[in-house]
Amino acid sequence: MGILMKIFTWWDGATIGTHLWASRAKGEHVGTDAAGNKYYRERARTAGVNTGSYTAREKRWVIYNGANDASRVPSEWHGWLHGTYDDVPESHLPPPKVWEADYTPNATGTVAAYRPQGALERGGQRARAVGDYEAWTPGGANS
Repeated sequence: MGILMKIFTWWDGATIGTHLWASRAKGEHVGTDAAGNKYYRERARTAGVNTGSYTAREKRWVIYNGANDASRVPSEWHGWLHGTYDDVPESHLPPPKVWEADYTPNATGTVAAYRPQGALERGGQRARAVGDYEAWTPGGANS
């Protein structure tokens, strides 16, 4: 069942294509974040100065630990993935602040998503508010 899951579930972890790319590119594991996502890089194929060309640039990618959701990449690793800086984030991060909240995944489209009172998923009924909208009716008081 494991190989079939890798072939057909692109939304959960690395697919067969990602594993093939990583093995062909001889990816170097550079780090793992607190969520268990693993980060890899491939050195540029040409020696010399980086001209900014995508084909000459160092390739970087992430293999998610669980669902493939880009919002699960912490900001420090996001900067590294996009080439904002070359050093691995652990090498230059300030210590975490006491007031910083832990990561919470994006719950949109899940059972845990926020649904305000009056949402269809909660029955579609809400308490009447002051100044509520009143629909226009032909021949009414303000016609």
